[in-house]
Amino acid sequence: MRFTDYQVLSFDCYGTLINWEAGIGAVLSPWAKSRGLTLSDEQLLTAYSTHEATAEAEHPTDPYPGILARSLRALGNELDAAVSDQDAAALATSVPDWPAFADSHDALEALGRHFKLIILSNVDQASFAASNARLGVEFTSILTAQDIGSYKPSPRNFTALIQEARRLGIGDGKLLHVAQSLFHDHVPAKQAGLPTVWINRRHDRPGWGATPAPPADVSPDAEFPSMAAFAAAVQAE
Repeated sequence: MRFTDYQVLSFDCYGTLINWEAGIGAVLSPWAKSRGLTLSDEQLLTAYSTHEATAEAEHPTDPYPGILARSLRALGNELDAAVSDQDAAALATSVPDWPAFADSHDALEALGRHFKLIILSNVDQASFAASNARLGVEFTSILTAQDIGSYKPSPRNFTALIQEARRLGIGDGKLLHVAQSLFHDHVPAKQAGLPTVWINRRHDRPGWGATPAPPADVSPDAEFPSMAAFAAAVQAE
């Protein structure tokens, strides 16, 4: 694919630009140890992933902090481990502490010289604002689950994205979606007719981590191990 054929890049944030596995793990790991659980960080993330996806599907209008709290309680039920109000609140309020990947800021700045940048994120406005302060980049548009009233992989989110591109005067075929999660982003983006770039942050690790396995086969149009590698490929072109 030719990246210069596009005018707008839309991005997932958590997993792609913000290291949500590190952020979630920083809460789950001490909670699990305090309850005598012996699961590894990777096992905790994998177990957690299905509960967050279920909470988002069943409660699409809940703010993301509520989704986080609900998901931890469901994980506690699965593992027969107590989840106190304090435990739930610790995860619910943790998003501002989640670190950005080291290459996110510079890559976004470089890409922003050539493209409009849109965020399509599965969080609330306040949570993303805190993360955006870490990224330090100005986006043309920011679309959150709170704005749309549903969470990815709902097709509603990608309909909203396409409508936003059109509102910006971007013609069809000029929008490229960039994301890590095959489950949340690539499968529904492809179903919506969008080309995609896979930032495969887990290229050196097995399993799916904090995202469920994709429900269908999907073939992104390009794959890179990092945002830095993607930005370098665009610059080279």
